[in-house]
Amino acid sequence: MLDTLSAPLIKAVLWIAPFLVTSVYITDITRITMGHMPFRRARLSPPRLGAGKASEPSAGADDPLFMQLTNGFSRLCMLTACLLAWMCLPVLRGAEAPYLVTYGHRLEEPGNLEIATHQVAGSPKGGNSFLNTLMEIEYGVKSWWTTELYLSGQGTRHEGAVFTGYRIENRFRPLLREHWINPVLYIEWVDVNGADKSLREVVGHDTFEDQLEPNSETRHERKREVEGKLILSSNFKGWNVSENFIAEKIVNHAEPWEFGYAIGVSRPLAMKAKPYRCNFCAENFHAGVEVYGGLGTRHEFGLRGTSHYLAPIIAWTLPNNTTLEFSPGFGLNQNSHGVLWRFTVAREFNQFGRWLRGMR
Repeated sequence: MLDTLSAPLIKAVLWIAPFLVTSVYITDITRITMGHMPFRRARLSPPRLGAGKASEPSAGADDPLFMQLTNGFSRLCMLTACLLAWMCLPVLRGAEAPYLVTYGHRLEEPGNLEIATHQVAGSPKGGNSFLNTLMEIEYGVKSWWTTELYLSGQGTRHEGAVFTGYRIENRFRPLLREHWINPVLYIEWVDVNGADKSLREVVGHDTFEDQLEPNSETRHERKREVEGKLILSSNFKGWNVSENFIAEKIVNHAEPWEFGYAIGVSRPLAMKAKPYRCNFCAENFHAGVEVYGGLGTRHEFGLRGTSHYLAPIIAWTLPNNTTLEFSPGFGLNQNSHGVLWRFTVAREFNQFGRWLRGMR
């Protein structure tokens, strides 16, 4: 009995451990960089003869910032070890487009589970820098239906960290066969507070000024939204082109419908796969670019007073279906953030539903 349960238990621990260590590491680094981790007073060296004042504390073992960053580095080493162990688990490879804002037409395979963390960092003009983290759990219910749960939190320099809420997302693909244009219908329920800075999309007249209000005020605001997207996606000779039209409505306030868009183009660096297992081969890397922004509201539709971004993307997918993605989003007008830095770590577990049923 113990032998039967030991292998699944070990796999479960290896699957979950990297995310736990990642959350602890991100929390520590956020608290240090945002200035919220309590510091011990630095020990000053005694004044030398002829010196008028004590010398400055050295950046050595007695410096509290140095010591805390060293602890953070130790956690990073632990995270790296967990990720290496995690990457050794054999899982098949997926083929989803590497976008961080735009959606393509690929859905999760039935029974497959994907767990991911999405980070976005920014430094709005005249405000405090922030880091927002989204924890994503995605599951393939049917070949035409994928559902996702997001948990969101953020930390802002000098303002502290706050859990901001959750999102429930569903995507439906009415045409299962591959077509020249593949439509997908998207609907999402959002329950967050006003401190949310996930910036999963840009709609209406969203600008960088929305992130200037302090957490002490915005955390008490409640936003319940319904969001829909029409996703159109095409594959042609290795290229993927995806277009999203976004409509969003805050339902607990008298706000008009807001609209936005996202367009992405991507391609693997090589189309022909090697006949052997390879981590750094060109076919494991995708490159692309996204353009996204707001389109105003039902009463003021258009580009006036909106913000827009241009974001190159690089993605690296390992043979076991661990994916790392990085994208700097450059603001295109005065209403935009200067740069939004996005980073994602995702892992897919094939036939998780079947494995879970087998544990009964």
